[in-house]
Amino acid sequence: MGPPLALTQGDPSGIGPELALRAYVARRAHDLPPFFLLSDPAFVARTAATLALDTAIESTTAEHACEIFSRALPIVNIGYEVAGVPGSPDPADAQSTIWSIERAVECVAKGEARAVVTNPIAKSILYKAGFTHPGHTEFLGELAHRHYGGDYRAVMMLWSPELAVVPITIHIPLKDAPKRLTRDLIVETGAIVGGDLKTRFHIANPRLAFAGLNPHAGEDGALGREEIETIAPAIAELRARGINASGPFPADTMFHKAARAKYDVALCPTHDQALIPIKTLAFERGVNVTLGLPFVRTSPDHGTAFDIAGRGVADPTSLIEAIKLAGRMT
Repeated sequence: MGPPLALTQGDPSGIGPELALRAYVARRAHDLPPFFLLSDPAFVARTAATLALDTAIESTTAEHACEIFSRALPIVNIGYEVAGVPGSPDPADAQSTIWSIERAVECVAKGEARAVVTNPIAKSILYKAGFTHPGHTEFLGELAHRHYGGDYRAVMMLWSPELAVVPITIHIPLKDAPKRLTRDLIVETGAIVGGDLKTRFHIANPRLAFAGLNPHAGEDGALGREEIETIAPAIAELRARGINASGPFPADTMFHKAARAKYDVALCPTHDQALIPIKTLAFERGVNVTLGLPFVRTSPDHGTAFDIAGRGVADPTSLIEAIKLAGRMT
Protein backbone atom coordinates (compact mmCIF):
# COMPACT_ATOMS: atom_id res chain seq x y z
CA MET A 1 0.00 0.00 0.00
CA GLY A 2 2.95 2.34 0.47
CA PRO A 3 3.35 5.13 3.03
CA PRO A 4 0.37 6.45 5.01
CA LEU A 5 -1.44 9.74 4.49
CA ALA A 6 -0.43 12.77 6.58
CA LEU A 7 -3.46 14.37 8.23
CA THR A 8 -3.09 17.85 9.75
CA GLN A 9 -4.86 18.90 12.95
CA GLY A 10 -6.40 22.11 11.56
CA ASP A 11 -7.48 24.71 14.08
CA PRO A 12 -7.54 22.73 17.35
CA SER A 13 -10.53 24.70 18.65
CA GLY A 14 -12.60 23.70 15.62
CA ILE A 15 -14.04 20.36 14.59
CA GLY A 16 -10.91 19.06 12.84
CA PRO A 17 -9.58 16.94 15.73
CA GLU A 18 -13.03 15.43 16.27
CA LEU A 19 -13.32 14.64 12.57
CA ALA A 20 -9.95 12.90 12.60
CA LEU A 21 -10.98 10.74 15.53
CA ARG A 22 -14.35 9.90 13.98
CA ALA A 23 -12.72 9.10 10.63
CA TYR A 24 -10.42 6.66 12.41
CA VAL A 25 -13.39 5.03 14.16
CA ALA A 26 -15.05 4.63 10.74
CA ARG A 27 -11.90 3.38 8.97
CA ARG A 28 -13.09 -0.19 8.42
CA ALA A 29 -16.61 0.76 7.35
CA HIS A 30 -15.17 3.02 4.64
CA ASP A 31 -12.04 0.97 3.85
CA LEU A 32 -9.81 3.96 4.53
CA PRO A 33 -6.08 3.83 3.77
CA PRO A 34 -3.73 4.24 6.76
CA PHE A 35 -3.16 7.79 7.97
CA PHE A 36 -1.54 9.56 10.89
CA LEU A 37 -2.52 12.79 12.60
CA LEU A 38 0.04 15.55 13.12
CA SER A 39 -0.79 17.06 16.49
CA ASP A 40 -0.10 17.03 20.23
CA PRO A 41 -0.84 13.51 21.57
CA ALA A 42 -1.99 14.82 24.95
CA PHE A 43 -4.41 17.21 23.27
CA VAL A 44 -5.84 14.45 21.05
CA ALA A 45 -6.32 12.24 24.11
CA ARG A 46 -8.18 15.06 25.89
CA THR A 47 -10.35 15.60 22.83
CA ALA A 48 -11.28 11.90 22.66
CA ALA A 49 -12.14 11.90 26.36
CA THR A 50 -14.24 15.07 26.07
CA LEU A 51 -16.21 13.50 23.22
CA ALA A 52 -16.49 10.15 25.03
CA LEU A 53 -14.91 8.41 22.05
CA ASP A 54 -13.44 5.06 23.03
CA THR A 55 -10.60 5.43 20.55
CA ALA A 56 -7.08 4.22 21.15
CA ILE A 57 -4.36 6.68 20.18
CA GLU A 58 -0.62 6.09 20.08
CA SER A 59 2.27 8.50 19.71
CA THR A 60 4.64 7.36 16.99
CA THR A 61 6.71 8.41 13.99
CA ALA A 62 5.51 8.61 10.41
CA GLU A 63 7.62 5.56 9.52
CA HIS A 64 5.73 3.33 12.00
CA ALA A 65 2.21 4.70 11.47
CA CYS A 66 1.03 1.94 9.15
CA GLU A 67 1.85 -0.85 11.60
CA ILE A 68 0.02 1.00 14.38
CA PHE A 69 -3.04 1.98 12.34
CA SER A 70 -4.92 -1.28 12.84
CA ARG A 71 -4.95 -0.90 16.64
CA ALA A 72 -4.73 2.85 17.31
CA LEU A 73 -4.85 6.26 15.66
CA PRO A 74 -1.18 7.13 15.09
CA ILE A 75 -0.24 10.62 16.35
CA VAL A 76 2.99 12.20 15.12
CA ASN A 77 3.98 14.80 17.69
CA ILE A 78 4.45 18.29 16.23
CA GLY A 79 6.36 19.53 19.25
CA TYR A 80 3.80 22.08 20.45
CA GLU A 81 1.53 21.82 23.46
CA VAL A 82 -1.98 22.53 22.20
CA ALA A 83 -4.73 24.06 24.35
CA GLY A 84 -7.56 23.78 21.86
CA VAL A 85 -10.60 24.90 23.84
CA PRO A 86 -13.60 23.91 21.67
CA GLY A 87 -15.28 26.89 20.06
CA SER A 88 -12.77 29.42 21.45
CA PRO A 89 -9.90 29.78 18.97
CA ASP A 90 -6.70 31.16 20.42
CA PRO A 91 -3.85 32.78 18.44
CA ALA A 92 -1.50 31.01 20.86
CA ASP A 93 -2.36 27.76 19.07
CA ALA A 94 -1.78 29.23 15.59
CA GLN A 95 1.83 28.13 15.36
CA SER A 96 0.90 24.51 16.00
CA THR A 97 -1.69 24.73 13.22
CA ILE A 98 0.86 26.19 10.79
CA TRP A 99 3.58 23.72 11.75
CA SER A 100 1.20 20.79 11.33
CA ILE A 101 0.77 21.80 7.67
CA GLU A 102 4.50 22.38 7.17
CA ARG A 103 5.36 19.02 8.72
CA ALA A 104 2.79 17.20 6.56
CA VAL A 105 4.37 18.52 3.36
CA GLU A 106 7.81 17.69 4.71
CA CYS A 107 6.68 14.11 5.36
CA VAL A 108 5.53 13.71 1.77
CA ALA A 109 8.72 15.28 0.39
CA LYS A 110 10.79 12.81 2.46
CA GLY A 111 8.70 9.82 1.35
CA GLU A 112 7.29 9.29 4.86
CA ALA A 113 3.73 9.98 3.62
CA ARG A 114 2.10 9.74 0.22
CA ALA A 115 -0.34 12.66 0.39
CA VAL A 116 -1.45 15.56 2.57
CA VAL A 117 -4.99 15.76 3.96
CA THR A 118 -5.70 19.03 5.75
CA ASN A 119 -8.30 19.80 8.37
CA PRO A 120 -9.98 23.24 8.35
CA ILE A 121 -8.13 26.34 9.53
CA ALA A 122 -9.36 29.77 10.61
CA LYS A 123 -7.31 32.26 8.60
CA SER A 124 -8.30 35.19 10.82
CA ILE A 125 -6.67 33.45 13.79
CA LEU A 126 -3.53 32.63 11.82
CA TYR A 127 -3.21 36.22 10.61
CA LYS A 128 -2.86 37.32 14.24
CA ALA A 129 0.18 35.06 14.47
CA GLY A 130 1.82 36.51 11.36
CA PHE A 131 0.44 34.18 8.69
CA THR A 132 0.55 36.08 5.38
CA HIS A 133 -1.14 33.78 2.89
CA PRO A 134 -4.76 34.14 1.71
CA GLY A 135 -5.41 30.50 2.51
CA HIS A 136 -4.25 26.89 2.49
CA THR A 137 -3.84 26.76 -1.28
CA GLU A 138 -1.35 29.60 -1.53
CA PHE A 139 0.62 28.40 1.51
CA LEU A 140 0.96 24.94 -0.01
CA GLY A 141 2.38 26.50 -3.16
CA GLU A 142 5.13 28.11 -1.08
CA LEU A 143 5.84 24.86 0.75
CA ALA A 144 6.09 23.02 -2.58
CA HIS A 145 8.74 25.52 -3.69
CA ARG A 146 10.59 25.13 -0.39
CA HIS A 147 10.77 21.33 -0.52
CA TYR A 148 10.82 20.56 -4.24
CA GLY A 149 12.38 23.65 -5.82
CA GLY A 150 10.90 25.40 -8.83
CA ASP A 151 7.76 27.50 -8.90
CA TYR A 152 4.30 26.00 -8.60
CA ARG A 153 0.92 27.55 -9.23
CA ALA A 154 -1.58 25.94 -6.88
CA VAL A 155 -5.12 25.64 -8.24
CA MET A 156 -8.14 24.92 -6.05
CA MET A 157 -10.63 22.36 -7.31
CA LEU A 158 -13.74 21.28 -5.41
CA TRP A 159 -14.63 17.69 -6.29
CA SER A 160 -17.62 15.46 -5.65
CA PRO A 161 -19.14 12.51 -7.51
CA GLU A 162 -21.80 14.90 -8.84
CA LEU A 163 -19.64 17.85 -9.87
CA ALA A 164 -16.09 19.21 -9.99
CA VAL A 165 -15.45 22.96 -10.14
CA VAL A 166 -12.49 25.34 -10.25
CA PRO A 167 -12.74 29.04 -9.35
CA ILE A 168 -10.27 30.92 -11.56
CA THR A 169 -10.08 33.87 -9.17
CA ILE A 170 -10.34 32.88 -5.53
CA HIS A 171 -10.04 34.88 -2.32
CA ILE A 172 -10.38 38.43 -3.60
CA PRO A 173 -13.20 40.99 -3.46
CA LEU A 174 -15.77 40.48 -6.19
CA LYS A 175 -15.17 43.97 -7.56
CA ASP A 176 -11.53 43.01 -8.29
CA ALA A 177 -12.32 39.79 -10.15
CA PRO A 178 -12.79 41.31 -13.64
CA LYS A 179 -9.38 43.01 -13.39
CA ARG A 180 -7.65 39.81 -12.25
CA LEU A 181 -9.35 37.64 -14.88
CA THR A 182 -6.68 37.83 -17.58
CA ARG A 183 -6.20 35.64 -20.61
CA ASP A 184 -2.91 34.36 -19.17
CA LEU A 185 -4.55 33.41 -15.87
CA ILE A 186 -7.33 31.50 -17.62
CA VAL A 187 -4.90 29.65 -19.89
CA GLU A 188 -2.53 28.78 -17.05
CA THR A 189 -5.40 27.55 -14.85
CA GLY A 190 -6.93 25.50 -17.66
CA ALA A 191 -3.61 23.89 -18.53
CA ILE A 192 -2.96 22.88 -14.90
CA VAL A 193 -6.47 21.49 -14.49
CA GLY A 194 -6.33 19.56 -17.74
CA GLY A 195 -2.92 18.12 -16.93
CA ASP A 196 -3.80 17.00 -13.41
CA LEU A 197 -7.11 15.47 -14.46
CA LYS A 198 -5.05 13.28 -16.77
CA THR A 199 -2.26 12.36 -14.37
CA ARG A 200 -4.07 12.38 -11.00
CA PHE A 201 -7.61 11.40 -11.99
CA HIS A 202 -6.69 9.27 -15.02
CA ILE A 203 -9.17 10.94 -17.38
CA ALA A 204 -7.76 10.42 -20.88
CA ASN A 205 -9.32 13.51 -22.49
CA PRO A 206 -10.63 15.85 -19.77
CA ARG A 207 -13.54 18.07 -20.81
CA LEU A 208 -13.19 21.59 -19.42
CA ALA A 209 -16.29 23.83 -19.54
CA PHE A 210 -15.80 27.55 -18.86
CA ALA A 211 -18.48 29.79 -17.39
CA GLY A 212 -18.89 33.40 -18.45
CA LEU A 213 -18.34 36.26 -16.05
CA ASN A 214 -21.44 38.25 -16.91
CA PRO A 215 -25.13 37.28 -16.98
CA HIS A 216 -25.96 35.23 -20.09
CA ALA A 217 -22.19 35.04 -20.77
CA GLY A 218 -22.27 38.68 -21.82
CA GLU A 219 -25.14 38.40 -24.29
CA ASP A 220 -22.80 38.94 -27.29
CA GLY A 221 -21.30 42.00 -25.64
CA ALA A 222 -24.54 43.65 -24.58
CA LEU A 223 -23.95 42.76 -20.90
CA GLY A 224 -20.15 42.93 -20.85
CA ARG A 225 -17.21 42.22 -23.12
CA GLU A 226 -15.02 40.01 -20.90
CA GLU A 227 -16.32 36.90 -22.63
CA ILE A 228 -15.42 38.25 -26.07
CA GLU A 229 -12.14 39.94 -25.25
CA THR A 230 -10.67 37.65 -22.57
CA ILE A 231 -12.40 34.33 -21.92
CA ALA A 232 -13.10 33.16 -25.48
CA PRO A 233 -9.54 33.91 -26.71
CA ALA A 234 -8.16 31.99 -23.71
CA ILE A 235 -10.36 29.00 -24.54
CA ALA A 236 -9.17 29.15 -28.15
CA GLU A 237 -5.55 29.09 -26.97
CA LEU A 238 -6.23 26.08 -24.75
CA ARG A 239 -7.83 24.26 -27.65
CA ALA A 240 -4.81 25.07 -29.80
CA ARG A 241 -2.72 23.34 -27.13
CA GLY A 242 -4.83 20.21 -27.49
CA ILE A 243 -6.96 20.75 -24.37
CA ASN A 244 -10.65 19.94 -24.68
CA ALA A 245 -12.00 23.32 -23.56
CA SER A 246 -15.41 24.79 -24.36
CA GLY A 247 -17.46 27.88 -23.54
CA PRO A 248 -17.94 30.45 -22.25
CA PHE A 249 -21.40 29.34 -21.13
CA PRO A 250 -24.00 31.19 -19.04
CA ALA A 251 -23.28 30.21 -15.45
CA ASP A 252 -26.97 29.90 -14.57
CA THR A 253 -27.50 26.97 -16.97
CA MET A 254 -24.28 25.02 -16.44
CA PHE A 255 -25.10 23.02 -13.36
CA HIS A 256 -28.32 21.08 -13.94
CA LYS A 257 -27.96 17.33 -14.41
CA ALA A 258 -28.02 17.22 -18.22
CA ALA A 259 -25.47 20.02 -18.50
CA ARG A 260 -23.09 18.39 -16.02
CA ALA A 261 -22.98 15.24 -18.12
CA LYS A 262 -21.21 17.19 -20.89
CA TYR A 263 -18.04 18.07 -18.97
CA ASP A 264 -15.63 16.76 -16.35
CA VAL A 265 -14.96 20.07 -14.61
CA ALA A 266 -16.48 23.54 -14.69
CA LEU A 267 -14.09 26.51 -14.49
CA CYS A 268 -15.69 29.71 -13.24
CA PRO A 269 -14.35 33.28 -13.21
CA THR A 270 -15.32 33.95 -9.59
CA HIS A 271 -15.23 32.07 -6.30
CA ASP A 272 -18.96 31.88 -5.60
CA GLN A 273 -19.92 30.98 -9.17
CA ALA A 274 -18.02 27.74 -8.62
CA LEU A 275 -18.62 26.99 -4.96
CA ILE A 276 -22.34 27.70 -4.65
CA PRO A 277 -23.42 24.88 -7.00
CA ILE A 278 -21.13 22.20 -5.57
CA LYS A 279 -22.01 23.09 -1.97
CA THR A 280 -25.67 22.91 -2.92
CA LEU A 281 -25.34 19.55 -4.65
CA ALA A 282 -22.81 17.83 -2.39
CA PHE A 283 -22.15 19.81 0.78
CA GLU A 284 -21.34 16.76 2.92
CA ARG A 285 -19.37 14.92 0.23
CA GLY A 286 -17.39 17.74 -1.38
CA VAL A 287 -13.59 17.57 -1.27
CA ASN A 288 -11.12 20.40 -1.77
CA VAL A 289 -8.27 19.23 -4.03
CA THR A 290 -5.17 21.30 -4.76
CA LEU A 291 -3.92 20.87 -8.32
CA GLY A 292 -0.61 22.01 -9.77
CA LEU A 293 1.58 20.76 -6.92
CA PRO A 294 4.21 17.99 -6.90
CA PHE A 295 2.19 16.20 -4.21
CA VAL A 296 -1.47 15.34 -3.62
CA ARG A 297 -3.45 17.45 -1.16
CA THR A 298 -7.12 17.06 -0.29
CA SER A 299 -9.29 18.62 2.39
CA PRO A 300 -12.90 18.67 3.61
CA ASP A 301 -15.02 21.25 1.82
CA HIS A 302 -16.15 23.08 4.96
CA GLY A 303 -14.79 25.31 7.69
CA THR A 304 -13.83 25.00 11.34
CA ALA A 305 -17.44 25.10 12.62
CA PHE A 306 -16.50 26.64 15.97
CA ASP A 307 -20.20 26.83 16.85
CA ILE A 308 -20.50 23.03 17.16
CA ALA A 309 -16.94 22.16 18.24
CA GLY A 310 -16.80 19.94 21.29
CA ARG A 311 -20.47 19.00 21.14
CA GLY A 312 -19.93 15.62 19.50
CA VAL A 313 -22.18 16.32 16.52
CA ALA A 314 -19.62 17.05 13.76
CA ASP A 315 -20.17 15.05 10.58
CA PRO A 316 -16.92 13.43 9.35
CA THR A 317 -18.27 12.58 5.88
CA SER A 318 -16.31 15.25 3.98
CA LEU A 319 -13.04 14.34 5.72
CA ILE A 320 -13.66 10.66 5.05
CA GLU A 321 -14.23 11.48 1.38
CA ALA A 322 -11.03 13.57 1.36
CA ILE A 323 -9.04 10.65 2.81
CA LYS A 324 -10.56 8.21 0.32
CA LEU A 325 -9.85 10.53 -2.62
CA ALA A 326 -6.23 11.11 -1.54
CA GLY A 327 -5.81 7.36 -1.34
CA ARG A 328 -7.22 6.83 -4.82
CA MET A 329 -5.14 9.66 -6.33
CA THR A 330 -1.93 8.13 -4.97
